[in-house]
Amino acid sequence: MTVTNGLLVINKPKDVTSRDVVNEVSKILKTKKIGHTGTLDPIATGVLVLTVGKATKLSEIITSEEKVYQAEVILGVKTDTLDVTGNILDEYNTNYKEEDIIKVLNSFIGTYNQEVPIYSAVKIKGKKLYEYARNNEEVTLPKRMVTIKDIKLDELNYFDNKTVFKFTCKVSKGTYIRSLINDIANKLNTIGTMKNLIRIEQGKYNIKDSYTIEDVKNNNYKIISIKEALKDYFTVKVDEKLKFKVMNGQILDNIYNQEYVLFVDEDVIGLYKNEENKLKPYKMFI
Repeated sequence: MTVTNGLLVINKPKDVTSRDVVNEVSKILKTKKIGHTGTLDPIATGVLVLTVGKATKLSEIITSEEKVYQAEVILGVKTDTLDVTGNILDEYNTNYKEEDIIKVLNSFIGTYNQEVPIYSAVKIKGKKLYEYARNNEEVTLPKRMVTIKDIKLDELNYFDNKTVFKFTCKVSKGTYIRSLINDIANKLNTIGTMKNLIRIEQGKYNIKDSYTIEDVKNNNYKIISIKEALKDYFTVKVDEKLKFKVMNGQILDNIYNQEYVLFVDEDVIGLYKNEENKLKPYKMFI
C-alpha cells in the first residue's frame, strides 16, 4: 500500500514502548516521517494515534485532546513505579466495599493539582524524572492541574486478601493514571498500584477502530486523511485568489468569526488560527 499523509490508529500491545511501535511501523511503511501523539507506558495497551508524513504537524492538536482509559487497581500494594512492574515498597490485606470506592471515585470529578510520578519522562533541570529515580537522587516532583471529566467503577473483586477493581475515566491532557490511582488509594486511607491500563479513546479515535501491528504488516489497515482528521473544523473551499494568499501564508481578516478556519481545495492547504480578529497560519500542509 502506498503511504499517504494521515493518521494511523494503532492498538499498542503490552510490554513495548510507544517509541517501539513507531519504529516498527516506520519499518513496515518504509517511512521515517512518523510520530505518535501521546506516550503510553509499556504496561499499557490501546489507542496510540500515529502521524504519518505531513500529518506529523497534527501531533500538537491530537495530543491535547481528552482521553478515555480503563484501569485495573490493586489496593494494598505500593510500588516505586506506581504499577505492578515496579519494586514492592509495602503490602498488606485490604477489603473495601463498593459504595466506599464509588464515593471516592466520584470525589475526583473536576480539576485538581496532580503530582507527576517519579518514573516519567518529564524533565526537571534538563534531566528526566526517571533518571533521578534510577540514580536514587532527590528531586521535588512537579504538579500539574488536570481534569477528571468522568469516572465510574466497572468491576470489583477480591483476590488473595486484596481489593481489586476496574474503573473507566475520561481525563484531560497530561493526566497520569498511575498518579490518579495513587491519589484514589490515599483518599481511601490505603495504598494501591496499577495492574493494567487500556486507552480506549483519544479524542474521536476509539480502540474499536484501531489496528494491530500485525494488521499493518498484513496490509490490513486504513490511514485517515488529514482532511478527514480535520473535518470538524470550520472549512472554506478556496478560489484561485484565496488559494494564492493561503499558499503564501498571508494573514487574513477573520470574516468568518471562527477561532480556527481550515482552507481546502481538492486537498487540505492549511489550518489558520484567530489572533485579534486576524487569521494567521497555524498548521500548513502544502
